[in-house]
Amino acid sequence: ISADICSKCWTLMTMAIHIIDRALKEDFGFKHRLWVYSGRRGVHCWICDESVRKLSSAGGQDVKKKVHLNEKNDFVRKSINIIKKYFEEYALVDQDILENKESWDKILALVPEAIHEDLQKNFQKCHTSTSQNIKNDKCGPWLKWEIMLQYCFPRLDINVSKGINHLLKSPFSVHPKTGRISVPIDLQKVDQFDPFTVPTISSICHELDVIFTSEKEKEETDAESDVKHRTKDYKKTSLAPYVKVFEQFLENLDKSQKGDLLKKSDLQKAF
Repeated sequence: ISADICSKCWTLMTMAIHIIDRALKEDFGFKHRLWVYSGRRGVHCWICDESVRKLSSAGGQDVKKKVHLNEKNDFVRKSINIIKKYFEEYALVDQDILENKESWDKILALVPEAIHEDLQKNFQKCHTSTSQNIKNDKCGPWLKWEIMLQYCFPRLDINVSKGINHLLKSPFSVHPKTGRISVPIDLQKVDQFDPFTVPTISSICHELDVIFTSEKEKEETDAESDVKHRTKDYKKTSLAPYVKVFEQFLENLDKSQKGDLLKKSDLQKAF
């Protein structure tokens, strides 16, 4: 299976971030979550809450299980609500999952045989893919939900999720096959994130060369000032907005840790 991506299938990652981040924030109460683009076709989430950093592998496994589909619960319903926002455009338009009989068969394999005939009639009548063609009155809403989950629910890497010491993509590392930099993702702009516009190591080197050449042409007399200026050259490159996201994450983490230390100190004084 190819590890390449296209703009259409990246919507899966967008949904994955929304679904998992909601669960991490609302269901588990984790505050410090940094989402990082892998540099190719996936995303990683660094959870830096102190309680998580002290988890054993068994504890990490428990967290993973709770964001895995094993029963129809509140988590499933909330996930469906997120998928609904993207399903029509992603699955029915971009991927055209009702395009031909081969595509129909994949959907029929997900549902009871008792409703195959009714669904096939709907498929044969339709000239375009719409969510109306995959509903069945006998099944209620669960039929559409099942198909939505099968096509759009994120797949978690269990080894990465449960192992605290497992290798995880570090922010600003370089993917060896694409050359793209693993940049932090702004949670306020997840839907606007485009992996194809992410800086590559080559593009950053070129940008720095241009900056260096431009500044070299200027008559700089203060060497010390020049050194200080160069240390901030990254802020003039296309990496700047991603570094800002990372710095904001670290700033919030630092404030939280200082607050926790003050609370502990106050408790000790109380005794």
